[in-house]
Amino acid sequence: MSVDDLLEALDRGDTIAGGSPLHEVMHATSQEALRIAAELNSAYREPDDVRALLARLTGREIDESVTLFPPFTSDFGRNIRLGERVFINSGCRFQDQGGITIGDDCLIGHNVVIATLQHGIDPARRADLLPAPVVLGRNVWLGANVTVLPGVTIGDDAVVGAGSVVTRDVPAATIAVGSPARVVRGI
Repeated sequence: MSVDDLLEALDRGDTIAGGSPLHEVMHATSQEALRIAAELNSAYREPDDVRALLARLTGREIDESVTLFPPFTSDFGRNIRLGERVFINSGCRFQDQGGITIGDDCLIGHNVVIATLQHGIDPARRADLLPAPVVLGRNVWLGANVTVLPGVTIGDDAVVGAGSVVTRDVPAATIAVGSPARVVRGI
């Protein structure tokens, strides 16, 4: 089993059984992500160096218009896709196994958590991992301390207020706040 096999399974939404060969590949890939994140967060880095480490983490080219302020953590790294002119503020944590896509011109506030995995509810299957992607459209703004849960899509031009927990999709050009986040008005 390879990382590519794992990514295909994750992107299909397949359950990754605890202790399976794919689960082992995921853990090995996570160790590499933790090494890269430790390097990223260990000292001041010039913006070009931050982007280079982010490219190593994701396995993808990162546009020169992307800005990330460390510290930043990802427990997998290989399933993050960033558009152009994305800004990720300090303290963010991405659990990206299920896939995180961030569109052009997005602003990600301090300490945002984006999660893309759930565990099996049945105690006998609790180690199983259930991936579900998170997609941020173009020009989305997530305020400080927002948590976005697995399977959520946030539409173009939407704003999610600070401290909100996003449990379901947010339509384009709306403002959502609270826990769980609810749309309070259009833009």
